[in-house]
Amino acid sequence: MKKLFTILLAACAFGIAQPVSAQKFVLVDMEYILKNIPAYERANEQLNQVSRKWQAEVEALATEAQNLYKAYQSEAVFLSAEQKKDRESAIVAKEKEAADLKKKYFGPEGELFKKREALMAPINDEIYGAVKEICEAKGYSLVLDRASDAGIIFASPKVDISGEVLQKLGYAY
Repeated sequence: MKKLFTILLAACAFGIAQPVSAQKFVLVDMEYILKNIPAYERANEQLNQVSRKWQAEVEALATEAQNLYKAYQSEAVFLSAEQKKDRESAIVAKEKEAADLKKKYFGPEGELFKKREALMAPINDEIYGAVKEICEAKGYSLVLDRASDAGIIFASPKVDISGEVLQKLGYAY
């Protein structure tokens, strides 16, 4: 609903700013475009491989913590208070290490986020440049992404320039 409101607000703003000329609106389907760009698929595969590797590291630490806890439980009756305290500290430290590693790799500003940005930014910039060139050449005022906007109930295929964008990028559609 917020997206629809934002789009309507943007449409009104364009209408107020340039009331004399007619506005041209077009759509692109970013999912379709990205599926047809081999570099995007390669980047996704790289991200998946790195993600699996990092996930295995995090799980290994979590398993170590779990094994320490199981050993502690089975030996707790034989340990002195000082030994119990040391073992509990070691378990907590291992759990914290696993949580910190998970945050480092998968957190909002983590390594996976940075790697995704590094791999996807050039692809997104290339697409943006192609869309911008097409819009400037044909006088389009607004481009909406049909793949991400749930507010579009129906759109004529005539206003979808996804194929044209792919063609501009050098990919057949």
